[in-house]
Amino acid sequence: MAGTKVFGIDLGTTYSCIAQVDEYGRPDVIRNIESQPTTPSVVLFDESGAAGDGGPAGSFVVGTQAKRQSRIRPDDVARLVKRHMGASDWRFVAHDVEYSAASVSSLVLKALAADAQRATGTPVTDVVITVPAYFGDEERKATKLAGELAGLNVVDIINEPTAAAFAYGFAQDGQSASTVLVYDLGGGTFDTTVIRLDGNDITVVATDGDHELGGADWDNEIVRYLAQKFVQEQPDAGDPLDDVYDEQELLTAAEDAKLALSGRESVDVLVVHGGKRCSVTFTRATLEEITAPLLQRTVDLTGSVLQRAKEKGVDTIDLCLLVGGMSKLPAVSRRLGEAFGLTCRLADPDLAVAKGAAVYGQKKALEREVREELVASGKLRPDQSLDAAATGDLEAAAAASASAAGLTTSSVVDLVRTRVTDVTSRGFGIFAEDRGSAVAAFLAHQNDALPIEVKRTFYTISDDQAEVDIRVFEQGTGVESTRIEDNKVIVAGAISGIPAGHPRGTPVEVSFEMGRDQTIKVTATHVGASEPLVLRVTAGVGSESMKTEESAKVSLLKQRD
Repeated sequence: MAGTKVFGIDLGTTYSCIAQVDEYGRPDVIRNIESQPTTPSVVLFDESGAAGDGGPAGSFVVGTQAKRQSRIRPDDVARLVKRHMGASDWRFVAHDVEYSAASVSSLVLKALAADAQRATGTPVTDVVITVPAYFGDEERKATKLAGELAGLNVVDIINEPTAAAFAYGFAQDGQSASTVLVYDLGGGTFDTTVIRLDGNDITVVATDGDHELGGADWDNEIVRYLAQKFVQEQPDAGDPLDDVYDEQELLTAAEDAKLALSGRESVDVLVVHGGKRCSVTFTRATLEEITAPLLQRTVDLTGSVLQRAKEKGVDTIDLCLLVGGMSKLPAVSRRLGEAFGLTCRLADPDLAVAKGAAVYGQKKALEREVREELVASGKLRPDQSLDAAATGDLEAAAAASASAAGLTTSSVVDLVRTRVTDVTSRGFGIFAEDRGSAVAAFLAHQNDALPIEVKRTFYTISDDQAEVDIRVFEQGTGVESTRIEDNKVIVAGAISGIPAGHPRGTPVEVSFEMGRDQTIKVTATHVGASEPLVLRVTAGVGSESMKTEESAKVSLLKQRD
């Protein structure tokens, strides 16, 4: 009874990868066409016909070749796009065509899926995609849209630290309960999350992060340092940062130097500009000195999360899992040990997130299969959760899927019964007209456990009012603020269908629901309406109009190796 395989994708800022659970039941990262486990999240756009103009289809290249071309054709190469996910006004312009961050990211996903299908012979249709825990609603919608534009069925969006915990929990295979801190410092984003692992329960206690803090910022500091050293030694040659091509060369050199210093104390870097050259000896000590403020930002955020966890009664961390390529820097574990006394372990930093997503994807696939079997056999009603199934019935249904999945029946039961309890990454609420005045009301707070359902009563401001304008906002700063300008509107629309004949001041009860995947639903109940009223939204990231527009552009692009 083998169903559709669900692949796990780590869609990273600088590198991405795709994983599956193999025939032996183990998570395995699938190598790309270049036999590498990770693919640079870089896209090169070649000649392109704009959507609908009848011109020739353009082409795109993803990965190492695109990254190399950034030195020669920087204007045609999109990189660090993940930092713009959910930004409705950001566009990458290539050959007079504007692409949203979701569109560019969809090309990376297409390349990953094509490589995986080529390597495994299995069509890639269903996927779980990971996102930073600190991603908000718009960023999550954009990530899902990217998957849809790539022709994929996005089964779920899972937070990167949660995926890493899945990979770690899978490797532990039933060992004693523990509380871990997942410190995830990647190429462009940072998350720090306290997670409790106890049997079949994975419980996120607290999380925080910065999606504009990562390895790219370390690279920029190295580039500035190398450029300064060059100017000091070759003052007549000018500044290499004034030349876009030489700046790209410096960026590549910075990345290579940073990688080398993970295992060495020093490296020599050649800087060339204006017909002059300079050899710079770059040491690990210098790297740590010039990037100390960046590392301190991660330490400060980690301290904040540990404090929030303590306020929830969790004051002991058994282990710190280091995830993300940047966590391999020796300064990271040393600084965390100094600041918090943490015992740190590198947890397959480049691949753990994709592997965990694959395990979670298998969980989703097995849940679907087991549920279908239980419902078909009359052991479970369609409206019941798997928790309602009798143990014997669940084991019998699981046995049908176990052999095909390369797992034992007990392993399938354990995976299906694994519960993930996540928290909100930010506070959410609504702006509305309440008795004639604009109000900002937080209905969910950062680190509240999911799912959430909160109700609040508002009042009409005129007789026979037919609709109520509602704006859903997301916390825009590190701490909650009731000031409207400190928060970001993510959904705006009208609750319509209010019956006539009711005076000003009639109560309207608004229900705010946030699911386990942090998707938002807003409904309202009016005394004169027999059915709940639903918020109508017509624009924004993930809207049908945006999907149609971006799909038309992406469909004209053909991938080439």
